[in-house]
Amino acid sequence: MTKSIIKKEFQINNDSIIIDIQNIKKDFKDVKAVDGVSLKVKKGELFSILGPNGAGKTTLVRMLTTVLTPTSGNAYIKGHSIKSEKREIVKLIGVCPQDIVIYDILRAEENVEFVAHMHGISNKEAKEKAKILLEKFGIAGRKTWSKNFSGGMKRRLNLAMALVFDPEILFLDEPTAGLDPQARRLVWDYIRELKNKNITIILMTHDMVEADSLSDRVAIIDHGKIIAQGTPTELKEKYGSDNVLEISFKEQIDLNLVKNSLKEIPFIANSKEINRKGKNTLLISFQGGLKKFIHILQSGFINNIDDVENMKFRQNSLEDVFLNLTGRRLRD
Repeated sequence: MTKSIIKKEFQINNDSIIIDIQNIKKDFKDVKAVDGVSLKVKKGELFSILGPNGAGKTTLVRMLTTVLTPTSGNAYIKGHSIKSEKREIVKLIGVCPQDIVIYDILRAEENVEFVAHMHGISNKEAKEKAKILLEKFGIAGRKTWSKNFSGGMKRRLNLAMALVFDPEILFLDEPTAGLDPQARRLVWDYIRELKNKNITIILMTHDMVEADSLSDRVAIIDHGKIIAQGTPTELKEKYGSDNVLEISFKEQIDLNLVKNSLKEIPFIANSKEINRKGKNTLLISFQGGLKKFIHILQSGFINNIDDVENMKFRQNSLEDVFLNLTGRRLRD
């Protein structure tokens, strides 16, 4: 089948699909970094790949952005093969990599303008775009070389460089890593603005709040494989429960007694024993709201409150989804 026929069928059968990943794999000697990933991303969608460090997120994004060639499988970006049509793909995408890539001996505006010129943007337009973006990210007007910037400022500059030529598809690999809370919220707000402009965004992250807050859909990756995907709400409903009670005990024997007594409470979905900073901790997932939580406390399954080191109540999150799927926390 010729390339033109493949593209025609892609356009006819997948009008809204802009990224089509088909059983893609990448091996490094004996390590399967990405192990048979298949995904479809719609135009204008913010699709997050959520997983711990080392799960394969960065390797996947490097293949999709044509930096790495797959060991097997393929992916199509707007109908173009990542194996054979790299030039066409580069014109469509902006990339904010996990590793900061800036020109240290250039100032902030010079970095952004340089990338703009690489994409054929005129000098006047490049200056205007750089000014707008740098003001948006709070780093405009700085006359020092970018090598003197803080890590957070460099990351925001990297994002501005990826956005200066208005890409159709934007790849963000841990874009808020190392940012303080205020700068993180600033970047999140701008990502939401980009969504409203119908830009397709692929977000690689291990930040559960980030994925939950920004994503239209999420795929959870672990050991190079996609283990679940759906909207944040769908994932929490399918793999989590409504609320979570986390109790740390002074002694293992006290944890065992409580865990056994939970079997008699009908609305308990499950309980998992985890080790957090050396503490004996029980994670209890249960259906229902605050009234059910109070009922648990009043049911008398904790005989002596002095046996408890710490107790937390929280709503179900994407981290609980990951925990229920893998038996460990996202950051473990």
